[in-house]
Amino acid sequence: MLRLAAQDTEDLKIISAHMQDALVRGSDMRYMGKTRQFAMVCNRFAWERQPHAERRRSGMHFEHVLSVKQQGLAGLEGGDVLSLLAITFEETEKPEGIITLTFAAGRSVKLQVEYVDVQMKDLDGAWATEFTPRHDV
Repeated sequence: MLRLAAQDTEDLKIISAHMQDALVRGSDMRYMGKTRQFAMVCNRFAWERQPHAERRRSGMHFEHVLSVKQQGLAGLEGGDVLSLLAITFEETEKPEGIITLTFAAGRSVKLQVEYVDVQMKDLDGAWATEFTPRHDV
């Protein structure tokens, strides 16, 4: 089971690689303005377990979030599933910047943050899946 933290762009790249192809329901993402946190729970594909095809329930939270903007999520039902492609950071004014959660079909969530402070943790054991994500098509 993984437990990772990111404090800079290089750390975030590692988390992004582990979270690639995670499946996220719209209802499993939430911004908590009072505490300035954005959290999500997903079923991530356990790339580190290859050649075994497994998924794990994982949670992520982003700290020091000033605002959240969504693109392409309007009209989605809470149970609709999104496929996470990447998590990136673009610095605006050091150390502030935008963390972008990029999903398939041109959807995204952009988090304006004071600085990079992200935690990712597997919440439970793995289960086998018949589907292994492919990126060569």
